Amino acid sequence: MAEHEQALTGGNASESVVRVGQTVRKPWLKHSSAVQSYLGALRSSGVDVPQPLGRDDAGRHVVEYIEGTLALDQSPLGQDELQRVGRMIRHIHDASETVVIPSLSSWEMLLPAENPDLMCHNDLAPWNLIMGDRWVFIDWDGAGPSTRLWDLAYSAQSFGHLFDGQPVEDAALRLRAVVDGYDADDTLRKALPAAMADRTAAMFNLLKSSHTTGFQPWADMYVHGHGEHWRAAAQYVVRNQAAWEQALVRQGP
Repeated sequence: MAEHEQALTGGNASESVVRVGQTVRKPWLKHSSAVQSYLGALRSSGVDVPQPLGRDDAGRHVVEYIEGTLALDQSPLGQDELQRVGRMIRHIHDASETVVIPSLSSWEMLLPAENPDLMCHNDLAPWNLIMGDRWVFIDWDGAGPSTRLWDLAYSAQSFGHLFDGQPVEDAALRLRAVVDGYDADDTLRKALPAAMADRTAAMFNLLKSSHTTGFQPWADMYVHGHGEHWRAAAQYVVRNQAAWEQALVRQGP
């Protein structure tokens, strides 16, 4: 008897994602094999990520199902939680140093980093963090070549809740908690404010250009609230650059 398939909802860019027992099944994409290998390498380095389980009889990409609630439903997180998130991201990046990046010419990144040199998740955000007995980042299908700076810029901005309407002082404290947890060096701290501005603007520009060209699902997302959200977020991040710079100055010796 076939196992029951339960449709999973909530994502914006995934189609036909189902839960079967303690697994998640989704379409096998161009780079799914590389993603499975990447997850395996991270697990071998001690990073808790969904276990890659190959392909099922229907040819779908299979990974472990992670129990818990989305960090998005508890955002913004507290200082201790944000520092934990920063440590998790650092652990992922450090472990990724051991992963050989496949040929760059074979990758078509939605939001490409300049001079990519590290395999990254590329969407380490509250909507992809499960919090339960384990804290695990999910949805690795967009993994590919990037950099620490570009990956962290998006994570710090999204977990810091650097969105229009947020009190700047509170957002700055959250930003610092993530980056302190990451234990970023001075070079990374100095580069982050501008990188956050570029990364947030890139997200808005992706949505806007997709609306023009009809590139889905981003085209529909643009007109269903995401376009205006990211437009305002990009302006907010740029408008408060001085606050982010001050918050990220390393404290103590």
